[in-house]
Amino acid sequence: MTVDKNHVVALHYTLNAIEENGEKSFIEKTDAEQPFVFLYGVGMMLPKFEEQLQGLSAGDKRSFTITPEEGYGEKVADSTTQLPAEMFGDSGMPPVGAILPLQDPDGNHLNAVVLEVTPEAVTVDLNHPMAGKTLHFEVEIESTRPATEEELQHGHAHGADGHSGH
Repeated sequence: MTVDKNHVVALHYTLNAIEENGEKSFIEKTDAEQPFVFLYGVGMMLPKFEEQLQGLSAGDKRSFTITPEEGYGEKVADSTTQLPAEMFGDSGMPPVGAILPLQDPDGNHLNAVVLEVTPEAVTVDLNHPMAGKTLHFEVEIESTRPATEEELQHGHAHGADGHSGH
């Protein structure tokens, strides 16, 4: 069975950023016992990422690179804001470098990176943490299967076997 639209794909990957000098900079990798599982072809992943997986089968390996334009876009220089310190009363002030999950006025979710913390405010970068990065993936497909009706209705995979609950 090959990776196709409305399939649940389980894969392992290693993700590196390609720096300007051509060197790879490690970002993350899946744990050997915990593959990354997602519903293919429904807009959950970067289109270029999915394009590279189309037609692969269990056991297939592929390496590919995604440019900033194909991924999360270029970094926007003036995309910072200050969040009032009162926002962090219950949780405490975040450290510099922390990624904060935020929601914009339209209900869209985004991750902001903490740039500076003062007693009055937390300055965050609203660019996606991967904006401006050339991403290099090394993937191995563990399994692929048609999604269940429930998974399609929910818009996400329920695990590699289809039985992992919410």
